[in-house]
Amino acid sequence: MSLLKLNALEASYGAVRALQGITIDVPEGAIVALLGANGAGKSSTLKAISGMVKPTAGNIEFAGQSLNGKTPNQIVRMGIAHVPEGRKIFKDLTVSENLRMGAYSRSDKAAIAEDLEMVLELFPRLQERAKQLGGSLSGGEQQMLAIGRGIMARPKLLLLDEPSLGLAPLIISDIFATLRKINQEKGMTLLVVEQNANIALKNAGYGYVLQVGRVAVEGQATELRENKEVIESYMGG
Repeated sequence: MSLLKLNALEASYGAVRALQGITIDVPEGAIVALLGANGAGKSSTLKAISGMVKPTAGNIEFAGQSLNGKTPNQIVRMGIAHVPEGRKIFKDLTVSENLRMGAYSRSDKAAIAEDLEMVLELFPRLQERAKQLGGSLSGGEQQMLAIGRGIMARPKLLLLDEPSLGLAPLIISDIFATLRKINQEKGMTLLVVEQNANIALKNAGYGYVLQVGRVAVEGQATELRENKEVIESYMGG
């Protein structure tokens, strides 16, 4: 069953057409990878879903409802959380305060406290640094914090933009292991934008490869991983 559908989605930045008819389907409970080189339209696709970029044509449907015309705040309340590229944590707030900011749209205090405890169990390093300022964390810890903040919204769909960017291989492996755990144990659907095709396809069930604002190739993650021509042609691998 589809949780998210993009149908012939188009979006522009001024005269630049960033998305030129993107059609993708994200089944409920799945991990789907969105791949491609720089400038392919990956981040623009996530921004369109979360309401940060307004589509010029096409439709975005989430849980049977159109997202067209919805504000980012409304979209968060509908059940979509966006972990942006570059983490965008609040550097002058503590780790605990950053996480609580992720639950700003919620009023269920007891459940928020439970989710905070769950996130700190998922990321033990954050528990150790709960009272430290976000800006004092390492890059890997900041990425964990950004993901944890997204989880605190208790979303049905978590959008992740380049979660591996600039991180050491061991940290990347830990983060993706945690994302798999969230998916399997909490049933959270993940749409992951990545330039690291290998790590993304190792963890996803299905993948879409974008090129210049269009879907160039799509298929089962295992098939895409084995297709060297796809990796070389569209992802510079």
